[in-house]
Amino acid sequence: MSQFSSPSRIETGIRQVDTILDGGLLPASATLLRGEPGSGKTIFGLHFLAEGVRADDTGLYINLGEPTAYLRDTADSFGLDIDPVNFLTLSPSGEEFRADQTYDLFRSGETENPPLVENIRGEVETVGPDRVVIDPITELRYLTMDDHQFRTQVLALIDFLKSQEATVLLTSQAADSVPDDDLQFLVDTVITLERDQRQRTLDVSKFRGSSSKRGPHTVTISDDGMHVWPQLVPSDHQREFSSEKLSSGVPELDSLLRGGLTTGTVTFLSGPTGVGKTTTGLQFMKEAAGRGQRSVLYSFEENRSTMLERAEAVNIPVKAMIERGTLRIEEVSPDELTIDEFTHYLQQEVEEHGSEIIMIDGVSGYERALRGTGGKETHHLIKIGRYLRNMGVTGLVTNEVHQITGEFRATEQQMSHLADNIIVLRHVEYKGELRKVIGVLKMRTSDYENWLRELNITEHGLTVGEPMSNLRGILTGTPNWQDDE
Repeated sequence: MSQFSSPSRIETGIRQVDTILDGGLLPASATLLRGEPGSGKTIFGLHFLAEGVRADDTGLYINLGEPTAYLRDTADSFGLDIDPVNFLTLSPSGEEFRADQTYDLFRSGETENPPLVENIRGEVETVGPDRVVIDPITELRYLTMDDHQFRTQVLALIDFLKSQEATVLLTSQAADSVPDDDLQFLVDTVITLERDQRQRTLDVSKFRGSSSKRGPHTVTISDDGMHVWPQLVPSDHQREFSSEKLSSGVPELDSLLRGGLTTGTVTFLSGPTGVGKTTTGLQFMKEAAGRGQRSVLYSFEENRSTMLERAEAVNIPVKAMIERGTLRIEEVSPDELTIDEFTHYLQQEVEEHGSEIIMIDGVSGYERALRGTGGKETHHLIKIGRYLRNMGVTGLVTNEVHQITGEFRATEQQMSHLADNIIVLRHVEYKGELRKVIGVLKMRTSDYENWLRELNITEHGLTVGEPMSNLRGILTGTPNWQDDE
């Protein structure tokens, strides 16, 4: 029995769906699985029955649509074992109905035992199934005389199956032209699968007798079947931790920060391209690695090999850190992951691998790369920040400001309110020479130094100079000595 189940739950066979359902479906309940054609309802049903095989439950697939051979082939293609599952084919093209070619499976309401009900009742009494899938239940709507008869027959069917202590999954071809509101009232649980051009989602709108995690949650289908990626809910994650100072290992930078960054906060490293944002973040990770702490860097704009080469060139031994397990660098390509997949992997790093520093390298790349944000990239970044704070994890976010010099901006996307701390890095031109400066704009949890200091990145590493007290106009990009004319 998995960690998500309990004696009072029926696992679906899709691990994260059981997480969303607080352990699984309730026994002897009826679930309506809604979705348009191609949304994954049949695959979900096959997972449900394959899990029953694994749990030594008896399964019955009542098929009103696709041929049995097609369904078994589909299960085989996903590596799902449904060999012991019983199939009852009741589609008009099925063997049971080819002889008389009748579509009159439900007769009038005056008929006590319609042929279809007789077939299902007989099969259920013979097989004694623990799990039943009826796919799709909406086909029966076309075989009844009116909506009232359809609802009456479906309710009678559900009651009969539940009286046999079977857990029932009904699929519905949900569409505007064929509403299924009446079916939603008849069942205990309603799960909706939706898809558009960019993503698939799953949402639980009804779960009688239990709580569930609010959605929608991302769905993906791969060679091994259906996967569901629950939406990140920061309030569901909390742990006790004590705040400390995270040193950069550079005394002058720590002086700017009055000892370093406070752990469990989110820091934005803001500045134009090439100014040293990623290198500064890696400097904190280097120092943390020396204390045996694990960090993860998600790179949205730079490929992994280039980052490794560039870091080694400035005396940050990322390859050795990776080999020791104190650093992991993940390159995230455009459209490679959905936002729910990304937050799932981020949670794994924190909760399973014990990562204490998470760096999102490139806000602009993050916004372009992740599918399923629905134009709410900032909203999702806020949730990630809240999650990291709740778990006592230090977050680093690099944010590119596109102006190389000139009018000062803390962040390009007006995201400064998301950060607990903001470290600004700038290019400045002084007497024909291009230099870099670093300073602290904001720290929520402690005091900080107001001076700007010169930043140098050389083959020997990152160094920070003394406060530049004699310069004025640094943030305009063209500083002058205070005694210059």
